[in-house]
Amino acid sequence: MAPTGSRIAPVSGDAELISLSSERRELLCSVIGLAVKLGLVAVAGVSLFRLAGAYQQRMERQGEINAVLELQSARLNKSRARFDQLFTKEGEQRLIREQSQWIAPNRMRVVWQDQSSGSTMETASATSRAAASNRPAARP
Repeated sequence: MAPTGSRIAPVSGDAELISLSSERRELLCSVIGLAVKLGLVAVAGVSLFRLAGAYQQRMERQGEINAVLELQSARLNKSRARFDQLFTKEGEQRLIREQSQWIAPNRMRVVWQDQSSGSTMETASATSRAAASNRPAARP
């Protein structure tokens, strides 16, 4: 019976070894799982931090774009009002009065001076023969 008893002892030792190795495997798997979960949490935290920074930058850009849009909208409204004024009654005359300082390239500005009062009166422009022939014009 001794041989049979010796056989039973190693079998129970193997069972203890198997149970120990399975506990170690479970512990190892738990540690690996915990490490993976901690890694995922760290990646998620870093990603959220970077997303928050990108969101802040986009909000700042949005504010800048809104400010530029408001300025351009104000300019557009002003230009529309000006354009509408030009097509009202006497809009053409208003435009001519505003643009009287421009002189065509083949024209010369004539300034009439009243000798008695010393006042100056300007005409918009006049065609000059001197400009056409490239000679200086005589002063009145």
